[in-house]
Amino acid sequence: MTIDQAQKEVDNWIKTIGVRYFSELTNMAILTEEVGELARIMARTYGDQSFKKSDMEKDLGDEMADVLWVLICMANQTGINLTDAFKKNIEKKTNRDKNRHINNDKLK
Repeated sequence: MTIDQAQKEVDNWIKTIGVRYFSELTNMAILTEEVGELARIMARTYGDQSFKKSDMEKDLGDEMADVLWVLICMANQTGINLTDAFKKNIEKKTNRDKNRHINNDKLK
């Protein structure tokens, strides 16, 4: 699935099953919540925190997909084409960092 296809699929789901998009500010709050849930699983899987019983059933991929879902919702409702935005972002990073990381002794 391409990013464009994902944006269309989310839009179709919202319009047929979800009734309508939540407001942009509500989706921003939901995105923050979902990123927090992802952070919680990351901290317990790769960090120093131990798992609580309530965390044991959480799926890392599902948590990432929740973040992506809300981000796509926000892009759709604000008119952002994520494919174009992502291509521009890669170009920006490439131009800005083309020598930075290769010359970073900390990464060797």
